[in-house]
Amino acid sequence: MNALLKACVLALCFAFFNTPALAGDRATADEAVAMVKKAVAYIKANGKEKAFEEFNNTKGQFVDRNLYIFVYDMNGNNLAIGNGNAKKMVGKNLIDMRDADGTYLIKKLIEVSSTKGKGWVDYKWPNPVNNTVEAKSSYVEKVDDYFVGAGIYKQ
Repeated sequence: MNALLKACVLALCFAFFNTPALAGDRATADEAVAMVKKAVAYIKANGKEKAFEEFNNTKGQFVDRNLYIFVYDMNGNNLAIGNGNAKKMVGKNLIDMRDADGTYLIKKLIEVSSTKGKGWVDYKWPNPVNNTVEAKSSYVEKVDDYFVGAGIYKQ
C-alpha cells in the first residue's frame, strides 16, 4: 500500500472513530417523538398497567440506545421509567426535582403537557455515558391524567 493511500485510510479511521457522537449512538428528535407516539398507542391497545410494566422493562421495546419512555402523573409522581439507573424513581413524587441549572424539571414537563397537550422541554441533565452535564430535550404528550415522554441529548 503506498504512503498516500495509507494516509487516507488512517485519516478516515481517525475521523470515524473520534467523532463525539456517531449518528447511530444518540437518538434524534424524530425518534423520540416516534417512541412517545408508539408508547401512547401501546397504552391505548393494552391498558395502563401492562404498558407501564413494559415501559419499566430496561430491555424492552421502549428502550433504544439512550432513548427510553418515562411517565408522570400531573402531581409529579413517577409512574414508569425505562432507565435502569432510575428504577428507584418509580412510585416517587419528584415534583421538586431540579435540573443542573436549578430549573424545576417535572413542573416544566407538567406545564407543557397540561397547557399544550404535547411539546418539548429543554433542560440540563447528566449524561451517564460520559458523566458530563449536557443539554437535553424531552418530548411529552398528555394522556388522560398523566403524560408520556422521551428525551434526547442535544450534543
